[in-house]
Amino acid sequence: MAAGKIDAIDRKILAELQGDGRMTNVELSKRLGISAPPCLRRVRALEEEGLIEGYHARVNARALGFEVTVFAMVGLSSQAEADLRAFEEKARSWPLVRECHMLNGEIDFLLKCVAPDLSTFQSFLTGSLTAAPNVASVKTSLVIRGAKTEPGVPFEILEARAAGES
Repeated sequence: MAAGKIDAIDRKILAELQGDGRMTNVELSKRLGISAPPCLRRVRALEEEGLIEGYHARVNARALGFEVTVFAMVGLSSQAEADLRAFEEKARSWPLVRECHMLNGEIDFLLKCVAPDLSTFQSFLTGSLTAAPNVASVKTSLVIRGAKTEPGVPFEILEARAAGES
């Protein structure tokens, strides 16, 4: 089921679950105006097709003692596919790295890192990240304040596009 093959009900399911992944199937079916059994079948199909990748709680990092968020821009010595994959695997093993994105352009990877304090991040930076094989450069930017954090995708754009194709 490709994104272009889903219908309005599937898009509504995805939008509703993206907003509240804890809602019951009964609540979801009420919001959609369909009965619970077909609603559950659709949700299961969306999960099996990989359009729903999981369900997560958004936790308050600061309240849990993670006071520092840093973006690290990493340049590698080699961009050979094997070296890129090796770095990705290494990044997945570091608990402080919460996101890892390969980029096009001057920077090879952008990492979003969280740490309880600056000294913990500095230890990671000097002991793990800059010491990792194939890492040629690392530039970091400390987050002062976050203005927006939205998970998922903007369904209103998807709906507008679908309406234009009808």
